[in-house]
Amino acid sequence: MAPVKKESLFRIVFLNQDQIYELYAKSLSESEMFSFVEIEDIVFGEKSSVLVDPAEEKLKAEFEGVKRLYLPMHSVIRIDEVEKEGTAKIREIDNKSTNVSAFPKDIFIKDKGI
Repeated sequence: MAPVKKESLFRIVFLNQDQIYELYAKSLSESEMFSFVEIEDIVFGEKSSVLVDPAEEKLKAEFEGVKRLYLPMHSVIRIDEVEKEGTAKIREIDNKSTNVSAFPKDIFIKDKGI
């Protein structure tokens, strides 16, 4: 009997509008669009759960109907392959207690006409 292949699960942490998002997804890859990460099958907590997390509900509403998510590589902080799903969340960036800082927004050199 062949071993059962376990389905991969990834935790993706990224910056979005001065907030840190943490999502779980079953599939991710390098996008055909230059410098983007492609994320599919976003996973949220079970609907049968008695406790409701407002942050996770906000994320569910934000990504409702999204088939595929494309993140710019420079916004991705970390990607981990994990054993089990955690809670999706949004955190404010607290510059006093973290080493995370936003990548410069003007990463491309503008033509100066020289």
